[in-house]
Amino acid sequence: MINKRKRLTSFCTANLIKKSKETHPLTWRLNKEGNAILLNEYIQKDGYNAVKRTLNKLSPNEVITKIKESGLKGRGGAGFITGIKWSLTNEKSLLLCNADEMEPNTYKDRLFLEQEPHLLIEGMIIAAYANNSKKGYIFIRGEYIDAINIINVAIKEARKKKFLGKNILNSEFSFDICVHSGAGRYICGEETALINSLEGHRANPRRKPPFPGQIGAWGKPTVINNVETFCNIPAIINYGLNWYQNLCLPGSEDYGTKLMGCSGKVKNPGLWEFPMGITAREIFEDFAGGMINGYKLKAWQPGGSSTGILLPKHLQVKMCSNGIRKLGTRIGTASLLAIDDTINIVSLLKNIEKFFYRESCGWCTPCREGLPWIVNILKNLENNKGKYKDLDILIDLTNQLTNGKTFCALAPGAIEPLRSAIKYFRIDFDKLMV
Repeated sequence: MINKRKRLTSFCTANLIKKSKETHPLTWRLNKEGNAILLNEYIQKDGYNAVKRTLNKLSPNEVITKIKESGLKGRGGAGFITGIKWSLTNEKSLLLCNADEMEPNTYKDRLFLEQEPHLLIEGMIIAAYANNSKKGYIFIRGEYIDAINIINVAIKEARKKKFLGKNILNSEFSFDICVHSGAGRYICGEETALINSLEGHRANPRRKPPFPGQIGAWGKPTVINNVETFCNIPAIINYGLNWYQNLCLPGSEDYGTKLMGCSGKVKNPGLWEFPMGITAREIFEDFAGGMINGYKLKAWQPGGSSTGILLPKHLQVKMCSNGIRKLGTRIGTASLLAIDDTINIVSLLKNIEKFFYRESCGWCTPCREGLPWIVNILKNLENNKGKYKDLDILIDLTNQLTNGKTFCALAPGAIEPLRSAIKYFRIDFDKLMV
C-alpha cells in the first residue's frame, strides 16, 4: 500500500523552471502532488523506451562505449566516470545500487526512490545489460520506509510487464532486482562496506585492490553505482552524447544535469534539477530566495557535511567538480547548507564531528581514536575550557586523518569541514581558549 501523502513536492519547485524532457531529463515527469509515477504513467511519458532501444539496437559493449563517451560521472559524491568503471568490470557481474543516503543534509536520491522508481529500474536494466548482470540489488537506507514500499511496488509492476525477469521483452537477456534495506549506518555508503553488509557481515570497508569490479559481493565481479547515476542513463541512450554534453553550462568539466538542493534558514528550501556549472549564488538567491528576514549568511557547505565550509564571497563558484575543487573542497552531493549568523561555528563542528565518530566502523586507528579526540577538544572549546595547544592538536589531526592514512574515506571526509573552519574562522576558535 503506497502512502500518497505529500512528500518532496516542496523540494521540486517546478514553477520556477519550464521543464521538458530535453532540458530536465531527470525531473520532467514529476507531478505537482509528489505522488509516485507508477508504470502506466511512466510508459505514457516515454518510460522504458531506452530499454527497448538498448535490447533491439545495441550490444553490451556499445552501451558501455556510449556511457563512457558521454562523460557521465558518478552522482554519489566521488565523481568517478561511470563508463570507465563499467569497462573495468569482468563479465557476468552483479549489479548494486547504492541507495543508502546517509549523508547529512542530503535528500536527492529519496526523490527518485519515492517519485520516479521506474526511472531507477530502467537505468539499472540498461546497466545490467551492459555488464552482463543477471541479478541486481538495491541497498536502501532502512529509514526510507515509503521509498522501500514504492520501489517494491514498481519492481512487481516491471516484472508483470516483462521488463524484469527471464527473457526481458522476448530477448535473450534476463535480469531481476531485489531490494535490501540496511540497518542504518553511514559507513554503508562506502561501496565495500555496503558489500559486507549485504552479505550479512559487519559493515567494515575492505582493502582495495581488489576492487569490487574484480572481486565484489560473494566473490563475484560487482558494479556499484548511486541512484542518481543510474537515473541519468536512460536519457543518454534516448537522446545521444551531443545532447547530454551540451546540457552543462560553459566552463564545467562535468556534463549533464544534477539534482542540487539548498537548506537552512532560507526562504525557499528546495531541490531542483540544474545544469552542471550553475553558480551557487544563483541557487542560493534566485531559487532558495536568500536568507529568511532577520538572518544573515555566515557560511555554507556545497554538498553535505563531509564537504568544506565556505564563505559568502565564494557563492560565485560554479557548481561542478572543477569549480568547487578550486576552493579546496568537493561538490559532494551538491546539497547546499546555508549557515546563518546565529550559529556558533565551533558548536556546528562539534555536531558534525560527533556524527562521524559515531558512524565510524572503528576499523582503523586514526578514525577510531582521532575522531573522538576531535569531539572532546571541540566540547572543551564550546564550554570555554579549551587551551591554546588544542588548536595545534586539531590542525595536526586534520593532517593525520587524510587519504592514504586511513582505511577508507570516512575520516578524510570528516575532517574536511574542520580544516576549512579553522582556515576561515580561526578567530572563533581563538576566543574560546584560555
